[in-house]
Amino acid sequence: MKRKLLIAFLIIFLAAMVAVAIWLIGFRKPTEKAPEYVFYYADNQTSDYPTTQGDKRFADLVYERTDGRIKIQVKCEAELGSEAEVINQMKYGGVAFARVSTSQLAERIPEMNVLLLPYLYDDSDHMWRVLDGEIGDEFKDKVSAYDLVGLSWYDAGARNFYSVDKPITCIEDCEGMNIRVQESTIMADMISALGAKPVEIVYSDVYRALEKGIVDGAENNWPSYEAMNHYKLAKYYTMDEHVRIPEMQVCSKVVWEMLDDDDRAIIQECAKESAFFERKLWTEREEESRKIAMSHGTQVITLSTEEKKKFRDAMSGLYEKYCGDYMDTIEKILAY
Repeated sequence: MKRKLLIAFLIIFLAAMVAVAIWLIGFRKPTEKAPEYVFYYADNQTSDYPTTQGDKRFADLVYERTDGRIKIQVKCEAELGSEAEVINQMKYGGVAFARVSTSQLAERIPEMNVLLLPYLYDDSDHMWRVLDGEIGDEFKDKVSAYDLVGLSWYDAGARNFYSVDKPITCIEDCEGMNIRVQESTIMADMISALGAKPVEIVYSDVYRALEKGIVDGAENNWPSYEAMNHYKLAKYYTMDEHVRIPEMQVCSKVVWEMLDDDDRAIIQECAKESAFFERKLWTEREEESRKIAMSHGTQVITLSTEEKKKFRDAMSGLYEKYCGDYMDTIEKILAY
């Protein structure tokens, strides 16, 4: 009798367990669908850099607005190669999206050199009026010549002069100074046009060059000036904003043609939103770096409009040399 009761109990227990299992399965959260597309996005900056944060915002927005059908994996710190290597991979769809400097695009599309010209813009507002308007759209379209699709513009700040022994308050102060520049012919010619001597030194060696007196000054944006501790040696920071080199979010044309019109519209919308997000982060990063440098004794010199015009006027020969065929575009930008 006891044995029969035990068997009956076990049968009831097992039946109850099966019923509970069926009930749990019925109420289990549906398994997340696998993405229809998984794409790589390349950036050569660190994970906390404003451009990389903008990339990630873009990826998140696309994933959300396509209900998970399109997943974009952001690879930073040049994991997928240098900017030049990434652009080459994009021609074949090996990399789907990237944030690249306009200077890299200009290596392949000569007219993009217009956007690299010194003293092209009056200020940040002027640049964004140009790039977010008709002229900016025309330049985004030009990258199609290299099998890319231009999506939106990112900020990379303005480059300014900083010096060790004396401030640069006018164009005459540049006369005879040794100024470090990046390895760029156009930048070297800019320094020469101002009456100074350009000294090409790699970024990592600038601190030593300032310390040893190899150069009297250098030029870069606020975050770079602060991050590399150049403010400890070069206390005079002149806000001439001689170069603003914007950066562009681009998509591989191969990948673009895989997508339907709805997905393309979503990607363009997300790219624009992420660009405004990145610009905000960049402004915050600049302000943070400025405060750090000034708290350690940096003196900021702001050029008057009249004085800045003298710097720009000194560039006339350089404009003609590098972009003589595009003077109409330059005039439109200057008057925008």
